[in-house]
Amino acid sequence: MKTLDMFTLLSVIYISFFTFGGVAASSFKFASSYGDHMVLQQSPHKSTIWGFASTAGEIVTVHVPGKGSVTTATRSGNDPGVVVWTAQLPPMDAGGPYTITVTSREGNLTLSDVLFGDVWVCSGQSNMQFTMNMANNSAAEIKDADNYPNIRLFTPMQTTSIKPEADFLELHHGWVVSSRETVGGKTWQYFSALCFMYGKHLYSTLKYPIGLVATSYGGTLVEAWSSPDALDKCLSKNEIPAIKYKNGTVDPSTYSSLWNAMVYPLLNMTIYGAIWYQGESNIWPQQRLDSYNCTFPAMIDDWRRKFSDASGGQTSDMFPFGFVQLAPYRKGKVYSGWPTLRWHQTADCGYVPNARLKNTFMAVAMDLPDFTSPYGSIHPEYKQDIADRLYTEAMIVAYNRTDMLNRRGPFPSGFTEVVDLKTVIISYANSKTTIEMRTNNGFEVCCVPRNDISDTRVFCPFASPSTQWKDVPITASDSTSLTIDYHSACTSSNPYLGGIRYEWLESPCDMKKCAVYNKLSGSPAPPFIHFVTL
Repeated sequence: MKTLDMFTLLSVIYISFFTFGGVAASSFKFASSYGDHMVLQQSPHKSTIWGFASTAGEIVTVHVPGKGSVTTATRSGNDPGVVVWTAQLPPMDAGGPYTITVTSREGNLTLSDVLFGDVWVCSGQSNMQFTMNMANNSAAEIKDADNYPNIRLFTPMQTTSIKPEADFLELHHGWVVSSRETVGGKTWQYFSALCFMYGKHLYSTLKYPIGLVATSYGGTLVEAWSSPDALDKCLSKNEIPAIKYKNGTVDPSTYSSLWNAMVYPLLNMTIYGAIWYQGESNIWPQQRLDSYNCTFPAMIDDWRRKFSDASGGQTSDMFPFGFVQLAPYRKGKVYSGWPTLRWHQTADCGYVPNARLKNTFMAVAMDLPDFTSPYGSIHPEYKQDIADRLYTEAMIVAYNRTDMLNRRGPFPSGFTEVVDLKTVIISYANSKTTIEMRTNNGFEVCCVPRNDISDTRVFCPFASPSTQWKDVPITASDSTSLTIDYHSACTSSNPYLGGIRYEWLESPCDMKKCAVYNKLSGSPAPPFIHFVTL
C-alpha cells in the first residue's frame, strides 16, 4: 500500500486505498479532495462538504465558527459497502481563514485554514499537465508564487478506471498554499503552469481567494474525459472501442477511463468554472477528428449537468467553461487536421460563446509557435500568453466585465463581395475592437466553376489541402474592415468565389505575426472558414 503525500486530518493520515472503488469502508473521513488550506466556493453558492463513514444512518454535524451548524445523515453510496455523508454550508462571503469541524459518533474531523473564494477546475492533456518548472521564465514565475498565499492548489495523480470511482485513487499533492516550494516541483507532475498563471491573473483582479484543481493527463482523447452519457450523444455503441490495458492498468485511451478516475470524484464539490487544454490527441482521423464538433460540446454539457446534479444545484448547470484553441505544431506550410480541430473546438462556428457553446470562452494560440521547445514543439513554453488570453475572455464571459469587451480578438461580422473588382470586404464592425494588420497574407479563397451550386463545399474541401484553395493578399484595411483581392485566384475555368478561409494551416504564422489582431490588446483573430452562398 502506497502512502500518499497529503494533508493531515485530525485523527487519521489519508493513505492510498483499494476497496470499494478506492474507499476504505471502515473510517470516518473527508473525501480526498478536501483538506487543510483548501478553498471552498463562496456565495451566492452553497459549498458542499462530503466524506465517508462506516455506518449508514448516523448523524453528522458540520460547524463553521460564526455561521452555525449543519446536520446531515450518512447514507449508502453508489458502490456496495460505501457509506457517504454530504453537507451544504450556508452561503459564505469570500475570505477566511476558517476552521471547519465535522463530528459524528465515529469521531471528529477538522479542516483548518479554509478560505472561501472561487474554485476552478483545470483539465485536459499534456499542455494542461505541463508544469511550472517547464514554462518560459520558470525561475521567476516560481519565485513569484510566494506572493499569492490566497491561491490554493490541488493535484490528483494521473489514474484510470473502468468504473466511476467514489474517490481519487491517488494524489500528487493535497491542498497546499501557493509558494515557490509548492508551485515548483517535478516535471509533468506538479503544478500546472497554465492553471496557476490563469489563477494568478484572476486573483490579481478579483482580490479574493482562488482554488485551483489541476486534473490532467498527457496524450489523452476527449472521449476518455467523457462519461458514457456524453459519448452516447455522438457515437453509436459499435464505435466505442474495447477497454485497453497497459502494464496491468486501464490504458488512458480507454473511453471514459479518465472521467471515471479523475473527474467523477470531484462532482460533489461546488465549483465556479473550468478551463480546458486538449485536442492534439484527436487530430488524426483515426482518433475521431470529425466527431470533435459533437464530442467536445457534449462533454461540456455533461460536465455541467453532472457537477450541478451532484452538488445539489450549487454548481451552476451552465458554469463558465474556457478552453485553449490549439497552438502550432510543425514548422512550414503543413496542411493537416489542426485547422479542422480548431474549427470543431468552436462547434464549427469560429468563435465562442455561440448558440451551441453558451457561456464558454476561448484563448486563441495559433500565433504562438515554439518550434525549439525542449519539450517538443507540440508543447509551447509560452503559457503566460495563453493564460493572459484565457483570463481576458474569462473576465468578459465568466465575470461579466463588459468594460473588457474592447480587448477580445476580432471576428468577421460580414462579407461583401465586389464582383466587378474581384474583391471581398471583410467587416469586423460588430466586435467593439479596432483591428490592425501585422501582415498582408493569411487568407485563401476557393473558386468554383458555376454560380448555381447549392453547396460550394462540394468544390471547396473543408479540411484537406486542395488546388481549389489559393492564397490571396490583403490589399486594404482600416480600423473595422479589410479587403482581399481574388482576381488572380479565380480563373476562367473557376470564375466564381465559393469560399474564404483564414489562417487554415497547422502553424499559420510566426510568433504573434498572423494577419489580424485587436490593436488595443494584441488579441488575435481566430481562424475561420466561410462558404459563399451563390
